[in-house]
Amino acid sequence: MNWIVKSQVAMNMSKTRRINLKPAEKAIRPDTPIPTAKDDQSTVEWKHINWRKLEKRVYKLQKRIYRASSRGDVKAIRRLQKTLMKSWSAKVLAVRRVTQDNQGKKTQGVDGIKSLTPKQRFALVAKLKPKSKCRPTRRVWIPKPGEEEKRPLGIPTMYDRALQALVKMALEPEWEARFEPNSYGFRPGRSCHDAIEAVFTAICNKPKYVLDADIAKCFDRINHKALLEKINTFPTIRRQIRAWLQAGVMDKLQYQQTSDSEAGARTRATGTPQGGVISPLLANIALHGMENQIKQYAETLPTRAGYGKKVNRASLSLIRYADDFVILHEDVTVVQRCQSIISEWLKGMGLELKPSKTRLTHTLNQCENEKPGFEFLGFNIRQFHVGKNHSKLGFKTIITPSKQKQKIHYKRIASIIDDHKATPHTALISRLNPVIRGWSNYYSTTVSKKTFAAIDNLMYPKLKAWANHRHPNQSAEWVSKKYWQSIGGDNWVFATNQKGENPMRLHSHTETKIVRHVKVKGDASPYDGNLIYWS
Repeated sequence: MNWIVKSQVAMNMSKTRRINLKPAEKAIRPDTPIPTAKDDQSTVEWKHINWRKLEKRVYKLQKRIYRASSRGDVKAIRRLQKTLMKSWSAKVLAVRRVTQDNQGKKTQGVDGIKSLTPKQRFALVAKLKPKSKCRPTRRVWIPKPGEEEKRPLGIPTMYDRALQALVKMALEPEWEARFEPNSYGFRPGRSCHDAIEAVFTAICNKPKYVLDADIAKCFDRINHKALLEKINTFPTIRRQIRAWLQAGVMDKLQYQQTSDSEAGARTRATGTPQGGVISPLLANIALHGMENQIKQYAETLPTRAGYGKKVNRASLSLIRYADDFVILHEDVTVVQRCQSIISEWLKGMGLELKPSKTRLTHTLNQCENEKPGFEFLGFNIRQFHVGKNHSKLGFKTIITPSKQKQKIHYKRIASIIDDHKATPHTALISRLNPVIRGWSNYYSTTVSKKTFAAIDNLMYPKLKAWANHRHPNQSAEWVSKKYWQSIGGDNWVFATNQKGENPMRLHSHTETKIVRHVKVKGDASPYDGNLIYWS
């Protein structure tokens, strides 16, 4: 078979421990001893592994799984998934992801392990194998941005995280071929900006009513039985996923079962822990089918020519990012009916809408007591009346950063400045630049230039107060010359003296260019093999 490639990698690395580089199709049993440098076979160190070659091997398998799922060949899907689960290349990549690549690579589980040496990584690769049992997750509470409420995270052990990454490699291509076109959260090749662009496309030519809804405690209330039936995979992965779902959590040395006991009812296991590698994929699988349910209702709506299925399906839009979604249509009764349909559909997964975050409004006009426009993924989306000279439609769609996100961002900048009163301005600049760049890049695809300028204007008094606090006995002119420079035609740039060896400058928000985002195609996936499109 063409996808099986045998590689021989020889490195002259004396006085170091060396490990066999096995072909991708051969599985390593847990009891297999780790080879030493005395073996006659070709050996390689962890840092000298040809990662590009391993990624190609795994991608070929994932691409075949995607194509088999697209044509509905279940037998081929299961065979290829089992091959990938046994692949040494996939196991090594899974271990590398959780120990080196992921942002939470230093977070420990209940076993207390938060870092591995190269030798321990190879040992972990040799032990990776699906089981019917696993250790509980460690409960960590993190604050929600701008809210007093905290979000619970369940941190699995290092072994479970690596195994979850391996299982995700096998399941994700299968479901990427099935997922709906307007689902954007936690999927490869898709982002928040794709969801915002989909909203803009749906309302740019016609004002519509909007149901902005959120699912209450989505990760904590997913019904395990309904989720496992929906995944419908082979027993090995099914047993492993069930073990992860029912592992329970350790919260301050107290064990809690992952179940929901109701008075007079049988115990019903619920929830998938936030913090696991596979949790976002499981949540997307649980919520898969919402858009199709709405489209089926759209086909029953009358049109001028009777019942036009294609026209009605396009007029009614459901755009979802993880557990946050919006429903758009020009008729308010249709949107209200969609809310009841979604509420009934969610009951099958043990979920419900959150009343405090469910809002019915209009994009252009005031709807009852609700102001026009809505907020979605940190953006404020609203339409404004304009004259015919500005737009033939009589209105314009404007998407800007939400007021709440602007306040949170400015508070973060102000707190950084206040926390660095005793540090040199080089340390302050190096701390502020990543925050400014990250926030500006996120909002650089919408109408954000005025917002960027406003935040820059608010930063100047804070920086001025910081500089005066450091030099209370110096004049304002002396302080200004020390901390503000003229660089490249820009005056009043907070920077170090350009005569120094490593001059640094504070990047402003307005330096970020506004570039329109190109939305991903609805049926496109990185596993479809169209590398020209994704390049």
